[in-house]
Amino acid sequence: PLVRMNRITRGIRGTLVAKMEAFNPGGSVKDRIAIHMIDAAERDGSLRPGGTIVECTSGNTGLGLALIACVRGYKAVFTMPDKVAEEKSKLLRAFGAEVIICPTAVKPDDPRSYYSVAQKISDESENTFYPNQYFNEWNPHAHYAYTGPEIWQDTDGKVTHFVAGMGTGGTISGIGKYLKEQNPEVKVIGGDPVGSLYKEYFETGVLAEANSYKTEGIGEDMIPDTMDFSLIDQVIQVGDIEAFTMAQRLAREEGILSGSSAGTAVCAALEVAQTMNPGDLMVVLIPDTGERYLSKVYDEDWLRRNGLIESSLSLTAGEILDRRGTRDHPLISVSPESEIRVAVELMRSEEVSQIPVLADGIPVGSVREALIIEQMLLGGNELERKISEIMEDPFPVVKEGATADTIFGMLANHPSAAVLVKTPDGLRIITKYDMIHSVSGRRS
Repeated sequence: PLVRMNRITRGIRGTLVAKMEAFNPGGSVKDRIAIHMIDAAERDGSLRPGGTIVECTSGNTGLGLALIACVRGYKAVFTMPDKVAEEKSKLLRAFGAEVIICPTAVKPDDPRSYYSVAQKISDESENTFYPNQYFNEWNPHAHYAYTGPEIWQDTDGKVTHFVAGMGTGGTISGIGKYLKEQNPEVKVIGGDPVGSLYKEYFETGVLAEANSYKTEGIGEDMIPDTMDFSLIDQVIQVGDIEAFTMAQRLAREEGILSGSSAGTAVCAALEVAQTMNPGDLMVVLIPDTGERYLSKVYDEDWLRRNGLIESSLSLTAGEILDRRGTRDHPLISVSPESEIRVAVELMRSEEVSQIPVLADGIPVGSVREALIIEQMLLGGNELERKISEIMEDPFPVVKEGATADTIFGMLANHPSAAVLVKTPDGLRIITKYDMIHSVSGRRS
């Protein structure tokens, strides 16, 4: 299905939708190539009854192949890099597969790499089939035959941009080829982890040295046959912290539980989306489910140990509004000419303890619960007095780009317990409660 993104896309003129591949039987986009490669191997005799499927995988292709092996009576052996989430290897073993973990930080042709180990097992064993998704033409063909047409049909041919993470290249190349055949003006954008060699190769043709990164399932230290750069218009690199943070935002702001590869793709999509026109429609592919990354992407201890948590004090006022879900809440305020009882009624109905006082949309003062109580204790007609007679200084006003560190400093040096934030839709409020819960990682 296609799911429209609404909260992380504020300020974007076009439409951004996510293609949710987690609804495939094995929970990822790789189910598509798994069945396609196995069907082709059975047709040409590469895979015979009782045989063994051997593949190098980050997990998702392996799971698709493992499901097929179960149903069709094959054995399965998979090699995986040691950086992948433990959930993936456990899933493969749950379906009866043998899993061999190999070091990540070695060159592709090193005999210890997960590519080399898979090749060796296939070469030295009888009746095996090594799909080798990096060099299998049926990988991109699966997306040319099925995924691309789905996107075209589901958008009624209105898609203008397609974004995906770049791994084997099969997804972005197969879909890109189909979409460009339908409309050569469709832009195809790849998300690439910092440390991968794809971006530099795409822009310069130079095969640079790859560096390690934590994002799983995308990026490469070699150029697979299944990657067709002629179909790609732009490659955007995304760092690990950005990718992991975006995956968390997708869960908390859009209800989309995904992994860091999806975070990479969405970061790339949002960068390009800044230049979209009102009628543009961008599709970004979400390859799998975040349930496979609970021990990493959503584990604060693991993130902290690996230096992947952004400092909470670097959050901006705009990001705090988004995290607390208060950006769309109109500011509750009173006029200086209103009676004190109006503030009392607002505090009771809205369950707030402080209210800004605005005159023609400009902050001129504030009233606190304690101040109101003082007036009530005086008795008489105190509640009929004007708010202007008792109001205190106005709350500080900041722009959306103000950092949490700056806001904390303001609150520490100001008697108020809140600041006002200028947004395109008017003033919004951030309270001390909002600050504490945002920087501590809690969400409302």
